[in-house]
Amino acid sequence: MDFITLKNKDKSKLVQDVLMHPLRVNKDASGLLVETLRVDWKDIYGMNREFAMQYYSITPSGVARDENVWHCHLMQEDRFLVVSGTVVTVIADNRKNSPTKGLLNLFYMEANIDPYILLIPKKTLHGFMVASKTPAILLNYPTQLYNPKDEVRIPYLDVNIKIGNGSLFSWQSVRKKLTQPPSL
Repeated sequence: MDFITLKNKDKSKLVQDVLMHPLRVNKDASGLLVETLRVDWKDIYGMNREFAMQYYSITPSGVARDENVWHCHLMQEDRFLVVSGTVVTVIADNRKNSPTKGLLNLFYMEANIDPYILLIPKKTLHGFMVASKTPAILLNYPTQLYNPKDEVRIPYLDVNIKIGNGSLFSWQSVRKKLTQPPSL
């Protein structure tokens, strides 16, 4: 169970259909500017990935959203971007006919180092936890308007997704792993 960053990503070890779109930071004496979503980014926009809405969440340090359940969308894809703090996002593939079924990825997303948009494919299990000592701000650009009928939550114990040592996934295992964050 290793953290994935832009610098160490290996496409052969990613859940199928996951994308990591790097962002360019434009910095000068007056500050910085980062474009966060453009219609000409064909990998992350278009091909039925149009813009539907945008929202942000602020989550306290150490908190995992949906601590004991997987989050899943049947029709919507999420596009996560961390703009403040550090987040670990987990994506697990539980799709019936996927070649990466059973694979779990942990994405280390630090706002100030190699920012990227993470595309979370529909029907994949996912969640995130704040790894920074400060609250984190996460933006999401979902491909559809919010629809509660599209949202599914499944208890971790009901899904046979295992981490590298063979045990079932839990945020406690991620917290232990965070004592040795990736070298960036």
